[in-house]
Amino acid sequence: MRVDLNSDMGEGFGPWNMGDDASLLDIVTSANIACGFHAGDPDVMARTMRLASENGVGIGAHPGFADLQGFGRRRLHLSAEELGNMVAYQLGAARGIARSMGTNVRHLKLHGALANMASENPDIARACYSAALRVDPELILVVLSATPMQAVAEDLGARWAGEIFADRAYNDDATLLDRSRPGAVLHDATEAGQRMEAMIRAGAIITASGKQIPCRIDTICVHGDSADAVAMAGAVRNHLTGAGIAVRRFD
Repeated sequence: MRVDLNSDMGEGFGPWNMGDDASLLDIVTSANIACGFHAGDPDVMARTMRLASENGVGIGAHPGFADLQGFGRRRLHLSAEELGNMVAYQLGAARGIARSMGTNVRHLKLHGALANMASENPDIARACYSAALRVDPELILVVLSATPMQAVAEDLGARWAGEIFADRAYNDDATLLDRSRPGAVLHDATEAGQRMEAMIRAGAIITASGKQIPCRIDTICVHGDSADAVAMAGAVRNHLTGAGIAVRRFD
């Protein structure tokens, strides 16, 4: 058994740091790097991509809403054309920085409210993913498993990786429990490792109510912006490898 471990990073801006990216890049196998709309800037992107490449970590674009103040976690309502252009613009920026660093963008993962909306509404997922694939047809789409994101990726004939979350609780429709709800964000690193092993062995998302939703699990996300992100990522990786589950980049 094997699984990828990813984290969102490159989310600082100018002199303001967000998360310990250097430490996370010693643990994770894929990095989703902010593209300047919800967080990040060209210098932060370049530094993060360079370090990811040096560590053999897979590089992904992490586009979100143009909402620096809200960190991309506030819902904006845009047309399909606006959504597509927004994603293509950010992916283009990420590809340009990556090329200048002598590396490449291999996957794309939507951020925050944009990702949540795409996991609920297939029209939003299609607008975002179609635009990304027009930029790079070989791009791997990281999708929330068992949601409309996955169905759209399959319908588009795209390469995709199914994702589950180590530090978030689930609704019974495989979407993430809203952050405003008690218990939505999980902080116990030991419990997170055990929970991820249980889901991988079951081949299913286990929701907050205990329901199991069968799905493909290619990658696990630990959010990089929390104070306990490094401890969480390290505990999850150590638990999985100790349980005989290899942690390495998805194909």
